[in-house]
Amino acid sequence: MSTTVTAPTTQAGSRTRLLSWPVIAWGLWDWGSAAFNAVITTFVFTVYLVSDSFGPKADNESALSMGLAIAGLFIALLAPVTGQRSDRAGRTVFWLGGYTAVVVAVSAALFLVRPAPGYLWLGIVLLGVGNIFFELASVNYNAILNHLASKDRIGAVSGLGWGMGYLGGIVLLLILYVALVGPSPLISFPAGSGMGVRIAMLVSAAWFGLSALPVLINRSRSSGRSHTEDDAEVGEGMSSAEPGRDRAGMEVEPDEAVSHSVERKESILTSYKLLWRTLLQLHHFQPRLLWFLLAAAVFRDGLAGVFTYGGIIAQNTFGFSSGDVILFAIVANIVAGVATIGVGRLDDRFGPRNVIMASLGILVVAGVLVFLLHSAGTAAFWVLGLLLSACVGPAQSAARSFLARLIPEGQEGEIFGLYATTGRAVSFMAPMMYGVFIHLGTRVVGPGASYWGILGIVAVLATGLLLMLRVGDPVADEEPAA
Repeated sequence: MSTTVTAPTTQAGSRTRLLSWPVIAWGLWDWGSAAFNAVITTFVFTVYLVSDSFGPKADNESALSMGLAIAGLFIALLAPVTGQRSDRAGRTVFWLGGYTAVVVAVSAALFLVRPAPGYLWLGIVLLGVGNIFFELASVNYNAILNHLASKDRIGAVSGLGWGMGYLGGIVLLLILYVALVGPSPLISFPAGSGMGVRIAMLVSAAWFGLSALPVLINRSRSSGRSHTEDDAEVGEGMSSAEPGRDRAGMEVEPDEAVSHSVERKESILTSYKLLWRTLLQLHHFQPRLLWFLLAAAVFRDGLAGVFTYGGIIAQNTFGFSSGDVILFAIVANIVAGVATIGVGRLDDRFGPRNVIMASLGILVVAGVLVFLLHSAGTAAFWVLGLLLSACVGPAQSAARSFLARLIPEGQEGEIFGLYATTGRAVSFMAPMMYGVFIHLGTRVVGPGASYWGILGIVAVLATGLLLMLRVGDPVADEEPAA
């Protein structure tokens, strides 16, 4: 029984053109999605929601954490099943459009959240619903990657999309900061109305909706064409599923056991039974994929921790002002976006595993240096912080391309759903380890030990690095078969 994915028999002229319209249209969804995951969930709306306008900050933060935790549970339960059902119905683009539309509608509805205690839970519920449907949309979006890029350009295409996400977030944040939500906005509103943030939500909704349209229109047209037409357009970035991809070495099993080709109407319970069957088959015939899901879940949480706690460390340890933190965040995201786009080509040349391993190795070393140089001042953090930022995006993008290379044909949504689920399952690690090491630091050096938290993030990244040692590189397996 084979445990590797069969390499595609790519014909001459089938190489995906990186700057073709189908690829750019796909990447624009990433560009627009920053309106939700950067503006709404990170920098603007959540900050607004936990402000004094809604009641005591501590109570607001506790309620928000509870709401997002419940949303995370729904994501973990629903992502693989909804992805599976999209695969089986062949309606990945349809559900991408449907889930995206819900996110856009929820984003616009945030305008209704007035700065008053009675609106707190309205904001939390809307934010939770938005997070659920954003993750479900992301599963279907990622599933398109295998059908968009030829095998030798998956890394570059993934990197382009991920990098566009970073850059799109910065562009929108700058626009909103200057026009609506900054300390001296171009458009001013009565104090205490929250109108700047509320209008920013409408702008964010429009930004995401308009950015998502190109991929929905392009992929809808592409899916309506014959396989012959699709094959002829591979060079334009619109290839059909890779012709030589098998079902992860599971081709010896009955086809229905893998592809789950059954009647259209089925219960959720049946879907979960089929999901369990898929997990068992992957365990037997492609354990590497399961190992990667585990490793990726761990190091992705560490990567999220770098950006989550980077600003806190900069301010509390290295003496950055609030304005300095904002400036650093802008520069860091630009660096991350550019690095991700550039390293995408290295992903295709040297393999996604090597990119992940190199990125994690640099992150671990740089993180230790941040700890050791905690008293060196702002210049040290600017250098090391930007080095950290330059490695986060490439690791995230390479993880997506790694998984895309391993997924059995026809199971893209299901496996990317599992990818989302495993990520949610260990999302507690970085925050927990950050707190644990600060506690240890306080016991060792006394007050002012917040910089010890970086060692907690380093520990998570190092654990992910060690787990990746167990996972082989799909590109290395493809080459002998090519």
